[in-house]
Amino acid sequence: MLSRIKSISPSLGPAGQRIADFIVQYPQEVVHMSVSEVAERTGASEGSVVGLCKSLGATGFQQLKILLAQEIVQPVQIIHEDLDPNDSTATVMGKIFQSNIQTLHDTGAALDARAIQQAVSYLRAAQRVEIYGIGSAAPIAEDAQYRMLRIGMNVKAVVDSHVQAISASLAGPAVATLTISHSGSTHETVAATRLAKESGAKTICITNFGKSPLQAFADVVLFTMARETRFRTEAMTSRLAQLAIIDVLIACLALSDYDNAVDTLRQTSSVLSIKRY
Repeated sequence: MLSRIKSISPSLGPAGQRIADFIVQYPQEVVHMSVSEVAERTGASEGSVVGLCKSLGATGFQQLKILLAQEIVQPVQIIHEDLDPNDSTATVMGKIFQSNIQTLHDTGAALDARAIQQAVSYLRAAQRVEIYGIGSAAPIAEDAQYRMLRIGMNVKAVVDSHVQAISASLAGPAVATLTISHSGSTHETVAATRLAKESGAKTICITNFGKSPLQAFADVVLFTMARETRFRTEAMTSRLAQLAIIDVLIACLALSDYDNAVDTLRQTSSVLSIKRY
């Protein structure tokens, strides 16, 4: 891929050449960057970055990063960035747990209390809450739905991209949406958030720190600080950070309507008790 970029660079326009030169010079950085970050660093548009990727035979920026990673990253790092092929089981355990602990610590330190407060305000004021997540974010969205239901909120997790688009376009001012996306660059959830915003809904997103297309359509951004390798196809540490933020939101939502939340929790606990022996 690097050779292909070098060979095509002379035939590109000024913006394309800047992007190509940047990728060739900083491939290790690029595999950890979003399309928005590359565009900003090179003084080009996101469309120009994606256009270059397609001219190189990639379907988009994400696939370009995967192809770059195959050249410059040890294969074991696609499983987890800290692992070495010769690691013992005990070493793997230590590295994974330490990585997860560090992610929670960094996210807790960076999380903005005012942003949480604003998100809680929007969620409480809404007649209905919709939660969007695709891929590894889908079970996080479903967990958030379950937790909000337990405290009596009118909430729906939408994890199908077509239903997301339809539901978001019909949301309206009485709805608040919560989008979960580590990269902030997933086409489906960015589109759903944009449609919700255009329909008049209040939009909240949980995404990793750094610029991404999703943030342009969010009224409130709650940042995780997960050192996730973005060329890896499955999220690992980011899931824990996302769940931790969901936990904070649920606790603050419950406290904001304390008596009703406690009564609803008691009622739902009673209902669930028949499910256990």
